[in-house]
Amino acid sequence: METGSGDSLPEGLGGAIRETARDIAALLDRDADPGAPVPGLEWTVGETAAHLALANGLMADLAAGRDRPYGDGTPQSLAAANARGLTEFPERGAQPLAAMIVRQAEAFLVAVAETDPTRTLVTPLGPMTKDVLASYLLTHMLGHGWDLARGVGRPHMIDRTRVGLCLPFLKTAMPRVAAAPAGLTARYTLRVPGCEPFGVTFTEGVVEVLPGPPERSGCTIRTEPVTFLLIALGRVGPWQAMARAGVLAWGRKPWLAPRFPALFKAP
Repeated sequence: METGSGDSLPEGLGGAIRETARDIAALLDRDADPGAPVPGLEWTVGETAAHLALANGLMADLAAGRDRPYGDGTPQSLAAANARGLTEFPERGAQPLAAMIVRQAEAFLVAVAETDPTRTLVTPLGPMTKDVLASYLLTHMLGHGWDLARGVGRPHMIDRTRVGLCLPFLKTAMPRVAAAPAGLTARYTLRVPGCEPFGVTFTEGVVEVLPGPPERSGCTIRTEPVTFLLIALGRVGPWQAMARAGVLAWGRKPWLAPRFPALFKAP
């Protein structure tokens, strides 16, 4: 077995991490302009790539069980930690950063292969198993891979299979990034083609993610996989998604659908 191949992770997850890192590196070739702006971000291509390189290194350390404090899980603290990291790390060259992104993804796979599967790992978004942490790494790379693809004007690497591998992290993170009003009570069923439907309920503002549809669901939302991930990461708004036929909603209270993304604050 190849060392650090990702075989200790759920099927396809290790390979998706490796392939996504390589896809991102391919965007950062000699034609990429590190100073080019990234649509929707305050960072340039070089700054976005630097952040990815740093984040992959952070994830590799977390997988190895190293203590790496990085904010307190709130969007504000994570943004401050990101800004501090970029200030302290001056590299902005596309090709050196591409190599680092790939190298740190491989380091993560090596570390996670050696991690006890029952061990709880400490992360910026709370405790996670190694499988959920790997899903977190993939989700983070895909989000910024989308950003970089837009910055250099090339196709992105998000697809249905990779989105499905992001769901364990997204389900774990939802209660931790919820921003629902204290009095909200609502029941949602989420359907992403290629994945099992799941439920998200709010009871007086407290969110719970269920493994299947909730009883008496008020609103069912069906979202095309790539669109689902982009909404979850704050890259596309609900009205944009519905305009491009990426979202359908039905049920007793279908008008709850456009509100759903606003009930979470992506870090």
